[in-house]
Amino acid sequence: MRRREFILALGGAAAWTLAARAQQGPLPRIGFLSTRSRDESARVLPAFHRGLASAGYVDGQNVIVEYRWALGQYDRLGALANELVRRPVNMIVAVGGEPSTRAAHAATATIPIVATFSADPVASGLVASLSRPGGNLTGVTDLTSDLEPKRLALLRDLAPQATVFGIMLNPTFPPATQQLTEVEGAARAIDVRLHILRASTDEEIDLAFASIARLRLPAFAVASDPFLLTAHPTRQDRCDGSSSPCAGDIFFPRFRAGRWPDELWD
Repeated sequence: MRRREFILALGGAAAWTLAARAQQGPLPRIGFLSTRSRDESARVLPAFHRGLASAGYVDGQNVIVEYRWALGQYDRLGALANELVRRPVNMIVAVGGEPSTRAAHAATATIPIVATFSADPVASGLVASLSRPGGNLTGVTDLTSDLEPKRLALLRDLAPQATVFGIMLNPTFPPATQQLTEVEGAARAIDVRLHILRASTDEEIDLAFASIARLRLPAFAVASDPFLLTAHPTRQDRCDGSSSPCAGDIFFPRFRAGRWPDELWD
């Protein structure tokens, strides 16, 4: 499912939940908690609003949406989620991966939460099961984190002579430890070495690309993570179907001295 369709579905789910919980009186409020910034969400917000509209809700008319943006700083999410709970809101939409979902889940056990998941929410301990999540949390998952070993296998299929691959991941992303364990196991299974490129800031992304060029890695993958998806300004606007690096992609760089990050790729 494409990202905008994903958020459209989320908006529809949010509206359905809100309709089920709405009470007579003041306009209901939705808390929108995101790991990203408003600018980075410019493409998904219209889809979210269309999802609300499909159930008859329009922001500012018969519902109020309270937006909270973590700006890629995961440690801010707890305070932002608590702020929404204190407003209070009738429900919370948590987007941008597991960090925002965990923050909302920790902040309230009673306010309904509709979330997007990149990893298996059952394995993460967030819900009891996919068919009956229980508690106050529901949503949709694309299981992108669970595909990390598959991306490594695809690298091997596409570069069968390579003996070393790179993988870029964000160590501050909660599923990062699981991602690393899975790709290291997959690397052992196909007998290749991994060069781990850790990046949780724009500066560290720049250093990671410099390392890729210096080591002349034949191919590398970018692990699923909201920050890596949108952090670099040269990548943000071209992540859908472009040649620039986005989380979950695999790459075969052609290196040129002094040209990076976008010009590492033809």
